[in-house]
Amino acid sequence: MAKAPVIALLGGGQLGRMFIENALRYGVAVHVLDPDAKAPCAGIATRFVTGDFRDRDTVLAFARDADVVGIEIEQVSVEALEALQCMGKRVIPDPGVLRIIQDKGLQKRFYAEHGIPTAPFALIEAPGGIAAHARLLPAFLKTRTGGYDGKGVMPIDTVADAAKAFDAPAVLEERADIALELAVIVVRNDKGTEAVYDPVEMVFDPRLNLVDHLRAPARIPHHTSDAARRLAKRVAEAFGAPGLYAVEMFLTKDDELLVNETAPRAHNSGHHTIEACASSQFDQLLRVYMGWPLGDTALRGRAAMINLVGEGGTGEPEVKGLDDILHIPGTFVHHYGKHETRTGRKMGHVTAIAADDSGLDQAIAVTKVHGRVVPRTSPPSNATT
Repeated sequence: MAKAPVIALLGGGQLGRMFIENALRYGVAVHVLDPDAKAPCAGIATRFVTGDFRDRDTVLAFARDADVVGIEIEQVSVEALEALQCMGKRVIPDPGVLRIIQDKGLQKRFYAEHGIPTAPFALIEAPGGIAAHARLLPAFLKTRTGGYDGKGVMPIDTVADAAKAFDAPAVLEERADIALELAVIVVRNDKGTEAVYDPVEMVFDPRLNLVDHLRAPARIPHHTSDAARRLAKRVAEAFGAPGLYAVEMFLTKDDELLVNETAPRAHNSGHHTIEACASSQFDQLLRVYMGWPLGDTALRGRAAMINLVGEGGTGEPEVKGLDDILHIPGTFVHHYGKHETRTGRKMGHVTAIAADDSGLDQAIAVTKVHGRVVPRTSPPSNATT
């Protein structure tokens, strides 16, 4: 009997957990490397190894016997992925693609070189470089590496704001006049065949600068939806390698689409696909890893995804409001299994499927009012709230 194919996954967070939940249906072994021994994947991975996925030797030792190597976080050792690829491993995303995407400066240059519309920008080495690009102000300053979930981004309104700017290489990006923020996920296989999901509309929490909730499909005209799909496909085709590409875009008030950034992995903007589509983003990623046919991306109905974010400090997580949320038809709760909640940390999400926008409005409103993840202040009970 042939042994089950092995996927070595770098990163053991919620994206890995949701990937494994899908992969378990196919009998595929998933090995996970993460520095946190209590990471969300620890209890469900076929094999879990505690270690630094940014360290070349650690990654090589971990993935040496795998058939496929993937990621659920960008901040991993590209050098190790390149070495594994040379050993004949199937590595997705391609290390060359990941090297570009890890650096927001290289990513912006890539868009410019390939004629992909993006907001005007300049690359600066230190805050003193802002004055030379005052024409871009007001702008956002983004650290070139290491930023995620809104971290590593700050507004720069005037040259005087340079005094409080990041003292690191950064991208200075002209502030777009945004009507909506959109995302489109494109899945690409070895033959260049692509499957594209409907554009989603992302609403951000201004306090935390991360996604509060999203709606699918986005409430935009058909011509804009078609244009967003075409633009996302252009990005995936420019990278030219198999994988999953989550392309975030700005829709300006002048009806122009600008690519903000791309993630070469499963993404927060695709979580609704678990219940809303026949083949979720996690299922598609597994199909790409294994060389299987791509799945169906069509929406089964209107969908919303609401992030459950920690509040009230640090401690053992307790989810409140489940009874209120689950009373709404078509709602699904995902708890990420993180052992510690922190204010502003993604702890789970709720997906709602409805026949119309009013049904989504109700689910979003109830979840935002009642759905809370807080530090536990009393011993665990059997209560659902």
